[in-house]
Amino acid sequence: MTIAYSVVFALSLLLPVGYFRFVRKKQNEPWLFILYLSVCAVNLGYLLLSCAGTVAFALFANKIAYFGQVFVPLCMFMIISGLCGFQYKKRVSFLLLGVAMAMFAMVLTTGHLDWYYKSVELVRADGAAKLVKEYGFLHPTNLIYVLSYFAGMLTVICISVKKSRGKSQKLVGLMLAVVIGNIGMWLVEKLITWNFEFLSVSYLMSSAVFFFIYWMMQDYVHVDDVPPPVIVEEKAPVIIVDSLSRAEKIAHILAKIPDCTLSARQMEMLEGILDGKSRKEIADRLHLSENTVKMHTSALYRILGVSSRDEIYALLQN
Repeated sequence: MTIAYSVVFALSLLLPVGYFRFVRKKQNEPWLFILYLSVCAVNLGYLLLSCAGTVAFALFANKIAYFGQVFVPLCMFMIISGLCGFQYKKRVSFLLLGVAMAMFAMVLTTGHLDWYYKSVELVRADGAAKLVKEYGFLHPTNLIYVLSYFAGMLTVICISVKKSRGKSQKLVGLMLAVVIGNIGMWLVEKLITWNFEFLSVSYLMSSAVFFFIYWMMQDYVHVDDVPPPVIVEEKAPVIIVDSLSRAEKIAHILAKIPDCTLSARQMEMLEGILDGKSRKEIADRLHLSENTVKMHTSALYRILGVSSRDEIYALLQN
């Protein structure tokens, strides 16, 4: 069993390496990196726990695993929100981080107070150590914490599907598979006693899917990112827009969208579109891949409530 944990931990170490090698070169996604570090912490904790010879060391290893576990659902929620085009203010991120640290603080009481675990016993099964726990009154908060994030992920995905009118189905399918798969594995772990923590494998597979999305699957975001050219009649009132500066055009568009907040990347996409640049030209100017530009452009479309460049230009005519 310890060998299995060792293999899973070794594979999890490839995730942050792959992030710096393939993802960060094109775009900086801190929540993805934090997710990979959290998965490494979870699997390191399980590995150390399987080797534990004393209850004290087993509790220490369990705390390492929990440190990763409280951040995994948070990171998954923020990543899925980003892929679905949702942007949150910094104070929301700090609040969620504070809640995660409060959850971990509860776990730190183990071995000192009986609030989270009333009692623990170290046993060995299939060649690996395992903690048998009697839960305290604070332990149900973990259930509420995890299920709240899963509900949040599903809600974000459903809202995204509704707003995008059924587009990006492959990307949505992947995200749904990640969420439902983790929910299923988490419930199985709670309902059935295993000698192996299969949730560690579930986290690893989910993180690999997110890596695949960012690296290879960005083509599945809005296929109409660059619409076909539209022939404008000579008398169409579009020439007046050319008299506006780019800053005036942006201000005019954002004024029509209540509470509109764009990220730095989304603003760069809007600037490129208003400058009449193609997706390739935007990618070359910003040193990004065309797929990355497509992903950020799709998020911009969702925020502005449009589905093509023409609709962005149309906002300038009103």
